[in-house]
Amino acid sequence: MLFRQLFDYDTWTYTYLIADEATGEAVLVDPVLEQVDRDRTLLTELNLTLKYCLETHVHADHVTGTARLREITGCQGIVPEHAQVACADRHIQDKAVLKVGSVTIEAIATPGHTDSHMAFLVNGTHLLTGDSLFIRGCGRTDFQNGDAGLMYDSLHRLLALSPETLVYPGHDYKGQTLSTIGEEQRLNPRVVGRNREDFIDFMGGLNLPNPKKIMEAVPANERCGGVLASV
Repeated sequence: MLFRQLFDYDTWTYTYLIADEATGEAVLVDPVLEQVDRDRTLLTELNLTLKYCLETHVHADHVTGTARLREITGCQGIVPEHAQVACADRHIQDKAVLKVGSVTIEAIATPGHTDSHMAFLVNGTHLLTGDSLFIRGCGRTDFQNGDAGLMYDSLHRLLALSPETLVYPGHDYKGQTLSTIGEEQRLNPRVVGRNREDFIDFMGGLNLPNPKKIMEAVPANERCGGVLASV
């Protein structure tokens, strides 16, 4: 399996390139519009064929590159079940398995940050958590139909995986690139020592500012990253 972690500095977003080197089939998870040229160049250099663009959720902090990549490569755009994205080629359900050559990608429903969020377990070893479980943190729950109680449940669903599972988040704001489930079980302050009620109270008091691109990103991502032309 080829596995690459890519970064967008403007939005602190990780995009993941996953491929079966034997067949050359590839998937991009959470692509960013401004990084389409970077991703296209890498696919060409590695002689890969993009089969899917896969979203963990409808993002509020960046515009997805799915629409542009679909135009260029003919790939399919896949979003979580119940996401309000009519232009998607497919909505993926909890426990569904996506095959990319011999690589398996299992969807794990993790609502809380939004009401239609998925994590993806790649080959049983690499967990792409999107905006659910972060390294020593978790995603916010105060907009896009977020729910702190559901986030608590989702975090504990992920933390029940094997301690050796590698954790690759959708964002990181402190320069970290990966963790493990075992580390987060022991060290994540959002969950260690907190019951469900404590967690809900804590998340309700964060008072975080909205992402700077929220007014642009959410409607664009509901169109698979298609940006409306200015009048």
